[in-house]
Amino acid sequence: MQISSPTPRAARGYRERLTPSLKVLAGSATVAPMVALVFVQYSAVAALTLGIATAVLLVAALVWAAPVVRVEAGELRAGRAHIDLGFLGEPVALTGAEAAHARGAGLDPRGWYLLRGGIAGVVIVPNTDPDDPVRTWTVSTRTPDRLAAAIRRARGA
Repeated sequence: MQISSPTPRAARGYRERLTPSLKVLAGSATVAPMVALVFVQYSAVAALTLGIATAVLLVAALVWAAPVVRVEAGELRAGRAHIDLGFLGEPVALTGAEAAHARGAGLDPRGWYLLRGGIAGVVIVPNTDPDDPVRTWTVSTRTPDRLAAAIRRARGA
């Protein structure tokens, strides 16, 4: 009997959920005591239950609503947008001051963006489609080198 191993991560492509930072999630959870204070005059148990439920639901909603960046099936998907990898040029992975500049003063006015606060890395990919008015795709990522490598690898396949 042959035991097959799962598909290697490199062959499956790239996937990353751009969840909010821990600071944002912790900050959103501070709503729980506020909700509990509103209902404590009626019942301490109900106030505690509603406060905890509010915190859990709010954090879950923030994580669930976070956009996903994927490289699969010949496409780059960033949130709800997608583009065929055949129309993409050489990706540039940026971190640190270069990424901050690319997210701020270096923004291309004819580009498409999926930028998230609290995520320091950025990948900029030129769009080579002559019929598309968008010239670049700029995508936030926690692992810019891995996303750029996944785009290169998928383009070469």
